[in-house]
Amino acid sequence: MTEKILKGSKTEQNLINAFAGESQARNRYSFFAKQAKKDGYEQIAEIFLITAENEKEHAKLFYEHIGNTIGQVNSSYPFELGTTEENLESAINGEKEEWSILYPEGEKVAREEGFDEIAETFHHVVEAEKHHEKRYSKLLENVKNNTVFSKPEETNWMCRECGYIHHGKSAPKKCPNCHHPQAYFQVLCEEY
Repeated sequence: MTEKILKGSKTEQNLINAFAGESQARNRYSFFAKQAKKDGYEQIAEIFLITAENEKEHAKLFYEHIGNTIGQVNSSYPFELGTTEENLESAINGEKEEWSILYPEGEKVAREEGFDEIAETFHHVVEAEKHHEKRYSKLLENVKNNTVFSKPEETNWMCRECGYIHHGKSAPKKCPNCHHPQAYFQVLCEEY
């Protein structure tokens, strides 16, 4: 019964567009991860991949609400692949548009049309997208300020490959333990 009511509604179209958008974001972030690796940013590559998996789950949530239908995607999506810096800027713009415009509108329309469960999905995904934008913004700041592997204050750096810990203002050019390049170091984070 819900499917018949959903069919042809603005909410159905918003779900279709959101599914397509999340699916495309997942692929873009996978492509961006390869570029980040190429540019020497292992941690940023991993964050792109983690976020790609988040986007896959968002797509799945929207897809499960859609049900059995054939729909037309009525949206535009960026097709750009650049440097890691450019890719982070693109990702920030996409995440911001989702959490500040598209998904709040999806939530509003779903509530107006009586689809409270769908509205809640849009609402919860907004929170994740805000976090994605914040994380990408911090990474972009680090890339622009050349502070991915160097900080103004002494800090602990961890080799992502072997776990070696180095204390200093900069990550070593090469891990003294496993000999992987600086690209494998990240600031040690102990928030569990």
